[in-house]
Amino acid sequence: MPESQSHKRAKTKAAGRSGKTEVSLSHKRRLDAQTRKTATEIERSGTTQGLNRAAARLKTSGKSQKVLQVPQQDIPKAVKAMQKVRVKGTVKNIAGTKRRSV
Repeated sequence: MPESQSHKRAKTKAAGRSGKTEVSLSHKRRLDAQTRKTATEIERSGTTQGLNRAAARLKTSGKSQKVLQVPQQDIPKAVKAMQKVRVKGTVKNIAGTKRRSV
C-alpha cells in the first residue's frame, strides 16, 4: 500500500534539512526519519500492534531523542505502547501542536 501524502510530508518535516528519511535498521526494518540526535517514527494506523512495532523501532534506533508521531486521538494508546516497550521519548500529534513525554 503506498504512503499517503500526509505521511510523506510528516516524514520530510521530521527529518529537516540535514536529516534522512527511510533509515535502515536491523532485521529489514526502517525508521521513518532520523537526524543527528533524533529518531522519529510516524504511525497512522492507530492499532495497538502497529504502535508497539513503531515503539520497538524507536528503541533499536540508538538515538538519544525518540519521537513517535500519531494522530491526536491515538496519543493515549501511543503512550501506553511506549511504556509497554520501555522506551523513553515523546509522543506528538502529526501537526506537532500537542506532545506528551514518556
